[in-house]
Amino acid sequence: MDWLQLALLALLQGVTEFLPISSSAHLVIPALVLGWEDQGLAFDVAVHVGTLLAVMLYYRRELWQMAVSCAGLVRGQPINDDVRLVWWLAVATAPVCIVGFLADDFIESRLRSLPVIATTTLVFGLLLGLADRRARAGGEPRALGVLAAVVIGLAQALAPIPGVSRSGITISAGLLLGLSRQLAARFAFLLSIPVIAGAGLLKGLQLANGAVAVNWYLLAMAALISAVTAYACIGLFLRLLDRVGLMPFVYYRVALAALLYALWMF
Repeated sequence: MDWLQLALLALLQGVTEFLPISSSAHLVIPALVLGWEDQGLAFDVAVHVGTLLAVMLYYRRELWQMAVSCAGLVRGQPINDDVRLVWWLAVATAPVCIVGFLADDFIESRLRSLPVIATTTLVFGLLLGLADRRARAGGEPRALGVLAAVVIGLAQALAPIPGVSRSGITISAGLLLGLSRQLAARFAFLLSIPVIAGAGLLKGLQLANGAVAVNWYLLAMAALISAVTAYACIGLFLRLLDRVGLMPFVYYRVALAALLYALWMF
């Protein structure tokens, strides 16, 4: 992998990991248009580490407070909202772990085709628009609870399918349940931490068991690029979310799906 390929793919991964526009839909385009080979397992591990560091750094205060509250629970302190949030995150993480364990090979071999990615990009983009319309309808936003965590977790179980977008499907589920845009996005981003960490750990173990030579300098640069861009995108997205809503991402996904269908046909 040369510098141009590494920089572009790391940038794309960082930008698209947390925006509701699907990273897999974007990473397939350079490979098709420029004829690039698969970036490889080591690169996947590096950019996963980068995006994980970005979201953990952005939510460092919340994560610290959750850790303190859980430690206090061991010392006999009462359950508070931070402890409940940890429990809800664990509940919401379970479905995608089960799907990833049982269906990973099927997804990799059968669902990474261009028509599948184009279709999921379009369908779940329209679902995002429906969810945003639900949010714009107004009404008193609901609080996050265990039922919402379960439903969002079940929705996230679809995220391993290329083109779905993990952040897109979880934010959509939260909005359809009546959560505010900010609460749905915050829970979706916090929920990404165990998911990205688990995926990175599995890929890291595969890499450690392999015999592939690794250029650690290039991987460090990939992790840095993905971390910086992902951190910037989280902050920008949350600042603009209530101001512009999600419809710009819906329009973008529809246009992207049209491009992917065109690439598939021609």
